[in-house]
Amino acid sequence: MKLTPKDHTSGTTLVEVLVATLLLASFFASLFEANAVCLRFIAASKQSVGAIEVVQARAEVFRNLRFSDLTTTSYVQNLLTTAANTSDFAKSATEVVKISAYPTANGVTQMTRATNGTVSLDSTATSLGSTLVKVDISQSWTAVLGGRQRTEQTSLIISNGTKK
Repeated sequence: MKLTPKDHTSGTTLVEVLVATLLLASFFASLFEANAVCLRFIAASKQSVGAIEVVQARAEVFRNLRFSDLTTTSYVQNLLTTAANTSDFAKSATEVVKISAYPTANGVTQMTRATNGTVSLDSTATSLGSTLVKVDISQSWTAVLGGRQRTEQTSLIISNGTKK
């Protein structure tokens, strides 16, 4: 007995090709979207690190001031006209500095440095005392990820003493 081979034509239908193309396109689209989300996470973490660096740089400037300069409103206001450091983030965030007598505040001297570099005097303390002051430094910005308002801040207590 001899078997005769049958003529089989094999191929794919148009529907199969379209489904495969759709699956491949959705795979690559989800891959690119996952990449974009990762890049936004990286940008958001860079903003947070930048804010920490800016707040820390400003805190170091205040720690190194003479006490008489720290309690002089015009001196601190002129100091705030320049950004805390040269990073792009420092120029794009709003900085607020509050200085008050410690432990009992007699008013608060508050200055705000806007993103365009202008410094406004929001309030002035009646007296900052002559021994201890509390300095609150904060940076506010709109986050890349989610567009939410974010803030990084620190507080210092600085005494009127001599450096050793």
